[in-house]
This record gives sequence, structure tokens and C-alpha cells, in this order.
Amino acid sequence: MNQHQPDKRELYSITELAREFGISTRAIRFYESRNLLSPQRVSTTRVFRRRDRGRLILILRGKRLGFSLNDISDYLDLYDTGDEYGAQNALLLEKVDERLVMLNTQLADLETTITELGEIKKLAMERLAEV
Repeated sequence: MNQHQPDKRELYSITELAREFGISTRAIRFYESRNLLSPQRVSTTRVFRRRDRGRLILILRGKRLGFSLNDISDYLDLYDTGDEYGAQNALLLEKVDERLVMLNTQLADLETTITELGEIKKLAMERLAEV
């Protein structure tokens, strides 16, 4: 199943979610240990609901964008407050702004490093040509 298509099922196994999102079952268990996911248990089997699948989508998106698990957890916790997404959107905006500042700083640092390495390479090549 493509993760961009809605899934109308109610229950998922850990293996199904791992396969769908291309992650290990160990990663899912880790998110569970961090209280980011809260599957029900039927005997020794984890049973994930649609809500857990949605939270997993947000966790993986947050990780891909470079957010910490603490930031992701804070964001997910606001789903349960029932404030019509006001606090959630405010937190999201704050975290996105912080991340953009950090990434722009890193981009500037990378551009400087690339320029300096280019200059060093040019000097090294000139010196080799003189030999």
C-alpha cells in the first residue's frame, strides 16, 4: 500500500506497518517505548489502530525534516488536548521557524566550506602544475 493513499482499515500488525513504511519492526517498537505509539495488545500481539498509523506517518515525516523525537512527541501530545489545533499549529510554526534558522545557518556554513575547498583545490592544482 502506498503511504500517500488513505487506508480505511481499522487494525494493523506491526509487520504490516513496518512493510508499508519501509522501516523495521524494531523502529516501531522503539517509538512505542517512547510513548509515541500506543498499540493495544491481544495476547502477545501488538494491534495498531488507524490512529497509530497516522501518528507513525507524522513521526516519520518529522524525522525526515530533522525534528527531534522530543519535538515530535510534544507535537503529537497536542492532538489529545482538543483545542481545535490552535496550540498544535502554534507549536508547529515555532518548531518550523527554529528548524529553518538552523538549516539556513548550516547552508551558509556549507557554502563557505565548499568555496574554501574549491580555493584549496585550485592552489593545490597550481602547485602540482609547477612541479
